[in-house]
Amino acid sequence: MSRAAAAQGAFAAVDLGASSGRVMLGRAQDGGLTLEEVHRFANRPVRVLGTLHWDVLGLYRGVLDGLRAAGASAGTGPGELASVGIDSWGVDYGLLDADGALLGNPVHYRDARTQGMPAEVEKVLPADVLYAHTGIQRMPINTLYQLAAARGSRQLQAAQQLLLVPDLIAYWLTGQPGTELTIASTTQLIDPRTRDWSSPVADALGLDPGLFPPLRSPGDPAGQLLPDVLEQTGLAGPVPVTAVGAHDTASAVAGVPAQGGNFAYLATGTWSLAGVELMSPVLTDESRAANFTNELGVDGTVRYLRNIMGLWLLQECLRAWEAEGTPQELDTLLESAARVPGLRSVVDAGSAEFLEPGRMPQRIAEACRRTGQPVPRDPAETTRCVLDSLALAHREAVFDARRLSGQEVDTVHIVGGGARNALLCRLTADACGLPVVAGPVEAAAYGNVLVQARTAGAVTGPLSVLRALVRSSVRLRQYAPTGDHSSWEQAAARIRTDASREPDAPRDGGQREDGREASCA
Repeated sequence: MSRAAAAQGAFAAVDLGASSGRVMLGRAQDGGLTLEEVHRFANRPVRVLGTLHWDVLGLYRGVLDGLRAAGASAGTGPGELASVGIDSWGVDYGLLDADGALLGNPVHYRDARTQGMPAEVEKVLPADVLYAHTGIQRMPINTLYQLAAARGSRQLQAAQQLLLVPDLIAYWLTGQPGTELTIASTTQLIDPRTRDWSSPVADALGLDPGLFPPLRSPGDPAGQLLPDVLEQTGLAGPVPVTAVGAHDTASAVAGVPAQGGNFAYLATGTWSLAGVELMSPVLTDESRAANFTNELGVDGTVRYLRNIMGLWLLQECLRAWEAEGTPQELDTLLESAARVPGLRSVVDAGSAEFLEPGRMPQRIAEACRRTGQPVPRDPAETTRCVLDSLALAHREAVFDARRLSGQEVDTVHIVGGGARNALLCRLTADACGLPVVAGPVEAAAYGNVLVQARTAGAVTGPLSVLRALVRSSVRLRQYAPTGDHSSWEQAAARIRTDASREPDAPRDGGQREDGREASCA
């Protein structure tokens, strides 16, 4: 297929989140970009013999069904589907044997096997040395700590190759192994200066360098759909797979509709990833102490950010209330929460105490009680506590990113599922004292498609041009800051001392997960 023919086709964005996956069909035309969701499928983790796994074969089946639906929408003839790009959450991986067969379903990063692993790793790699090599925060879910937990296991001993989730899907589609750079940077095994695997880190932990496949950058070719994949999806080949920002946050940041470079972003969903875009990493000890991460982005950028627990807190509350027989309708709940007095109680939205599922309303209440704050009495007060806490965490992350990097910030862009949540957007504007621009919800899919379209020649130009295409294609909502900003500083002071009590508290470098769980995610 010629480059000119590919430029006229449609682009399939496979976007895998922690609770669902979907395939979006994008077309670059008339100075803008259109997106169509052609297939959505559930992503349900499974606990087997005490270990929490991803059902990666179920995900792959969903991808095949989605590509079939994309072909039905775009047309199944040669060139109708110009390419496929895949993004997902970070850190999790599958291990392949010498024949390229998967040795077991990937373990979910919320599994308890990594508890205590950061301290174990620091016995051979002190925290400051590890940060100097990788620029990634100390967070138990990181691939590095997962591999440390798996040391000595027969599965790891038998493994010949490690593929992160989007790269595993791409391998099954094409037969070509490789690892995309932005997703690789979530492992805590990449040096952000050389943009390559860190041999000193791998050597210190006794990891075989052969486990890690060659790196690809966004826009690089990642193979073509195999004949059996074409047969299962009804597509006519050749259909190339293009490396995109395979970490969904990398694609989401590429899809931020910013004008100029003085912006902060909040990629919101189950997690909130809050930070700024830089051209070089910040590897200072002050940055490490503030738990900022230096993940790699599209076009040589660095995503300098902190990870916040995100709307996982509200998702888990909703699940708990439903299990108790008191289900809450989200829109009604948010309306009630808006009437609750603000900043009555706040919790540390980066604390590891909220990482695992279960009993979330009670755990929030316990945190408020421990810090001497009023305990939420009903779902509306709990929801207001969650949203105030998230807005406060957004504020702290934006201010710290600006201070530590020297990057000016005049606007905050909220993308992902949280962009639907008007109360969260308004509170974030008030907390930051900065205008907030909300949207698009589908930023990851926009970023995914735009990298494919640029590779095919359907669009040209740097990130600023791609972002202008997003601005011209979506409806954005703006929130101006109001109220007394000093009250947010007083609220922050309430939890700063308490937040320092947990050495493994996750503060950055994690997952957007799924920004598509209604307006609470």
